[in-house]
Amino acid sequence: MTAPPDEPPGAAEAGTLTGPADHGVRAPLRYRDFRGLAAGRSLMYFGNALVTVALAFAVLDLPGGSPVDLGIVLGARSMALVVFALLGGVLADRLPRSVILQGACGLAAASQAAIAASVLTGVASVPLLAALSVVNGTVAAVGLPAAVSLTPQTVPPHLLRQANAVARMGLMLGLAAGMSAGGGAVGLVGPGWALAFTAAVFAAAGAAFHFVRVAPPSAGERGHPLRELAEGWTEFTARPWVWVVVLQFMVVNAVWSGGVKVLGPAVADATIGRGLWGVVLSAETVGAVVGGLLAARWQPRRALLFGVSLTALDALPLLTLGYAPSVPFLLPAMFLTGVALEQFGVAWEVSVQQNIPPDKLARVYSYDALGSFVALPIGETLAGPLAALVGTRTTLTGGAVLIGLACLATLSVRGVRTLTAR
Repeated sequence: MTAPPDEPPGAAEAGTLTGPADHGVRAPLRYRDFRGLAAGRSLMYFGNALVTVALAFAVLDLPGGSPVDLGIVLGARSMALVVFALLGGVLADRLPRSVILQGACGLAAASQAAIAASVLTGVASVPLLAALSVVNGTVAAVGLPAAVSLTPQTVPPHLLRQANAVARMGLMLGLAAGMSAGGGAVGLVGPGWALAFTAAVFAAAGAAFHFVRVAPPSAGERGHPLRELAEGWTEFTARPWVWVVVLQFMVVNAVWSGGVKVLGPAVADATIGRGLWGVVLSAETVGAVVGGLLAARWQPRRALLFGVSLTALDALPLLTLGYAPSVPFLLPAMFLTGVALEQFGVAWEVSVQQNIPPDKLARVYSYDALGSFVALPIGETLAGPLAALVGTRTTLTGGAVLIGLACLATLSVRGVRTLTAR
């Protein structure tokens, strides 16, 4: 662990900071490495949120652009996430994680600059945007396991729950700001310039990660990457609650990406407008900030059970888009979803970090990422054709039903119901 600037090296490891003031919501921010990590991840989420809005309308503005085209572009990025997620886990358990994140941010900035240039010069096309999205998805896949597995290295163990909550609140604030800024920027200056700004955001995130200076993963005995992946798989499958929750979110992420990311902009274009769609999306992240504050101050001992139960609320925005696509209904639906998902997110990350050995943590996170992302391209590419075939409302309703069934199936697993936080 890393000591705060006003403490001698090793103070965090020794656990000398254990007074009441060191257990509050802001306590993790006393640690320089944690501040750098939280700032870098928040900027990454700000940039990704802005891209979500700007890229969606850049594709829809292409000649003949449609939700099907948008699904292809988003699906290309998600496919790269799936293919390279495991590589990211192996690298993060071998190399300095902050260095991996700096390189990933640099490449993300370059890919976003290329996307923006193609839109602004009028040469953008669905194949070109899909190809550049593959690059962006690849660097995101490589960086993700490093980012999420760094948190336990930046604070003492007794601050792990608060640190995860504070970090995730920063991510949600970044998302909220990015969604709102994306909708406003697209309305004011168009998708191209909005995408250009994201290149600078990712560069700033890389600079923030430069201040994270923790010890690299233990060298230990390194084997062939395939053997290391097998070790990570053993850890992943040894605990049924881990892989069952990942299976649940394969369903949730597929439905959410298709319903909100692909069909959502099309519904917004026909109802509330593009600018307000960004505001609606930001309501989810505002709710997540509130959920993070609650989680930092209190969670039940069976936090995973509590969090998984709340994920059923993910169905609310889908039903609202299908039956009442207006701002007064969409805003509270997205807000409640954000609160629920953040309660789950903090419970999930603390559960994994407390129960998985540190030297295998990034690889387990990479299987988590693979499982969570593997259905994204399916959801994104099928949402448009399904809506064209059976109608947007029917597609959104079916997705809501799938989320509810996945939640019930996960709650039937004993490990999910009985796991307790330390």
